[in-house]
Amino acid sequence: MSPIRTFALSALAACTLAAPAAAASAPYYQAQLAAPAGAARIVAGGLLWNCEGTSCVADKDNSRPVIVCRKLARETPAVVRFSAAGEDLGAEDLARCNG
Repeated sequence: MSPIRTFALSALAACTLAAPAAAASAPYYQAQLAAPAGAARIVAGGLLWNCEGTSCVADKDNSRPVIVCRKLARETPAVVRFSAAGEDLGAEDLARCNG
């Protein structure tokens, strides 16, 4: 096999392997707040949240999503939308989060 072909195949393999890794690094939790968080980084219940304006994101935790949301709501303005792994909390769970 020619060196150019070997390089091309290696580059293709690297791109193929890098794509799933990039997708895996997406935040697990996403929250929209009623008002800006007030800080770029917030620790709520031991979980680090990165916030920009009214949007906050964090990696996965071991608690149920409504519990994670409630811990965040204790440290920030009201949570108006909360999702875990792309699934939004329902209205009842969101009310419990802010309760």
